[in-house]
Amino acid sequence: MTFLQRALMPAAAAAATVLVLTACGTAEDAAAPDTAESEGATAEFNDADVAFARQMIPHHEQAVEMAEMAESRAGDEVRDLAEEIAAAQGPEIEQMTGLLESWGEPPMEDMEGMEGTHGDMPGMMADEEMTGLEAAEGDEFDTHFLEMMILHHEGAITMAETEIEEGVNPEAQGLAQNIFDAQHAEIERMNTMLGEGGGADAEDEGSDDGDEDSGDHGGR
Repeated sequence: MTFLQRALMPAAAAAATVLVLTACGTAEDAAAPDTAESEGATAEFNDADVAFARQMIPHHEQAVEMAEMAESRAGDEVRDLAEEIAAAQGPEIEQMTGLLESWGEPPMEDMEGMEGTHGDMPGMMADEEMTGLEAAEGDEFDTHFLEMMILHHEGAITMAETEIEEGVNPEAQGLAQNIFDAQHAEIERMNTMLGEGGGADAEDEGSDDGDEDSGDHGGR
């Protein structure tokens, strides 16, 4: 017997043992893993997960629409921010669409009786607000964009908080946490941009406040 044959003998014996044990297993034992897997799949998401994905998709789509307006209307700083928002939220829309498909749940746009519900989502802009933003340019656009996107982000954060507290799907909850963190940071950034003169309106208000303050101090 060669060295190679002796080395292979224990592995062959082990394989034979596995075959015997498998053959002795009952049909009930064989079905158990499938049953467990099925039960696990059912528990992977709940109503909060579905509502989060359904509502956040159109919410993100509106943010992307606002960001696309900035391409030809905004100043450099706001346009850069808008590009970052679109680049982040586009893939998140695809991710949430994929989650709904994997759960066998239709998106909101495919559900009957759901028309007119977008306005119920926190932070969603009305049609007239979107029309007003589209008509603005330059400093006026920058100011309106930043103010509207801050409100929009605050709404998304509220929705993300609900998913983190009430959802059960790990992927949906992870996405909600990412949205929460990223949009908090962007709100801070946009508030800073407004404070630094994110538009003509902000500059005028700062000038007026400065005149009033100087007058008050002079009278003391």
